[in-house]
Amino acid sequence: MTISLSQLENHLWESANILRGPVDAADFKTYIFPLLFFKRICDVWDEEYQEIAEEMGDAELAMFPESHRFQVTEGCHWRDVRETPINVGTALQRALREIEKANPNTLYGVFGDAQWTNKDRLTDALLKDLIEHFSQLSLGNKHVASDILGDAYEYLIKKFADATNKKAGEFYTPRSVVRLMANMLDPKEGETIYDPACGTGGMLLAALQHVHEKHGDTKRLWGKLFGQEKNLTTSSIARMNLFLHGIEDFQIVRGDTLRNPAFFEGDHLATFDCVIANPPFSLEKWGEEVWQNDPFGRNFAGMPPSSSGDFAWVQHMVKSMAEVTGRMAVVLPQGALFRKGAEGDIRRKLLELDLIEGVIGLAPNLFYGTGLAACILVLRKRKASARKGKVMIADASSLFRKGRAQNYMEPEHGAEILNWFQQFTDVQDRVRIVSTDEIKAEEWTLNISRFVLPPLNEDIPPLPQAIEDFKSALERCREAEARLNTLMTEGGWL
Repeated sequence: MTISLSQLENHLWESANILRGPVDAADFKTYIFPLLFFKRICDVWDEEYQEIAEEMGDAELAMFPESHRFQVTEGCHWRDVRETPINVGTALQRALREIEKANPNTLYGVFGDAQWTNKDRLTDALLKDLIEHFSQLSLGNKHVASDILGDAYEYLIKKFADATNKKAGEFYTPRSVVRLMANMLDPKEGETIYDPACGTGGMLLAALQHVHEKHGDTKRLWGKLFGQEKNLTTSSIARMNLFLHGIEDFQIVRGDTLRNPAFFEGDHLATFDCVIANPPFSLEKWGEEVWQNDPFGRNFAGMPPSSSGDFAWVQHMVKSMAEVTGRMAVVLPQGALFRKGAEGDIRRKLLELDLIEGVIGLAPNLFYGTGLAACILVLRKRKASARKGKVMIADASSLFRKGRAQNYMEPEHGAEILNWFQQFTDVQDRVRIVSTDEIKAEEWTLNISRFVLPPLNEDIPPLPQAIEDFKSALERCREAEARLNTLMTEGGWL
């Protein structure tokens, strides 16, 4: 039986409900994702075993490591854990670690560091309920295609983000924003893509999806997707995410990008065609001590302030762009567009180098954990001749659907912004194409309101008329007050 996306989504969310109570909602992902991936690996292994045993008529041959994408160590299969009567967490933890060891080049560390043996949180009964719940569905390729499984996984990531809200900003960027950024960068077949703050891998997957929709062959992106993520659990989720979307050749490295970047070409930072990220906003203690004498020259435009790492991320990404084809898109708080001091000096240098191509101000409250309005900066190593010395400054603050706890950018909003960027021309009350000289005259600020004024309400009357209307309303108010005072006096209430 083939499982539909909605069936799988509902089933996965029910697994989270089993944990509700003993486990905090913010920790659901720590337990659910490894179990999902473990079940998928074992079910695919079983399918491969069955196919080879039937085709070759040799069950022993079907056990050979060469017959399988991933190795499942003897005694560490899903069914072995399922049949464990007591100390289920110990059996599960052993199985996950042994599978990681058996697949050192692909799966090492992928299951994260969940404390499966903590019986105060995960009793045997609870783990058995969880394992039985996952056992109800076969997650092999015959029943669930990798794109369906990957989409369900992404759904679960969003559901966990919704459930934890403020704690979710570190690992989840709204997919509409991610798709917009990928579409603006327009990655092609065979190009390299890098996210230095990759979270759960959503931006790398959006770039892959863009290539699939616009250019066709995503296989040429295998081996060309790179990401780094500081948080252990989140980096593990990113790797599982890519695997579950059917991508087998990529590099996701756990580590602190600003202090210890992971990718090199010789003794220089590696460079990529597309660089895309939503780094943590205004990060404090971001690594200033390392950047004083950065061996990779990432402070080329200036030293970011200790109180905010926004322009440390920007400069790292600029240094990571390929010399000819390099382009990047980064999400920043809008304060980065106009804050003075060190950040103003860095902004000026980036503009003088003619690297900044677009500035898009987004609606407030789109991102988890902050009600602040963010922006997208688009930079390019070599602009098209028609765009040299110019920056597109766009106000997209009104493009959103209001939600109860959060606002949402709809696909049509993203399409409108993308069209602005592609057309690169003025749009009344929305977009200005501004010269570097004009920005210089504004003291190098990129404050959107300096260049794009919000539309005036057409119902607003001229000032003299507004003054007369105000006087008239004030007079009516005084007359009403006098009548009320008379009534209360005559009625004996005063």
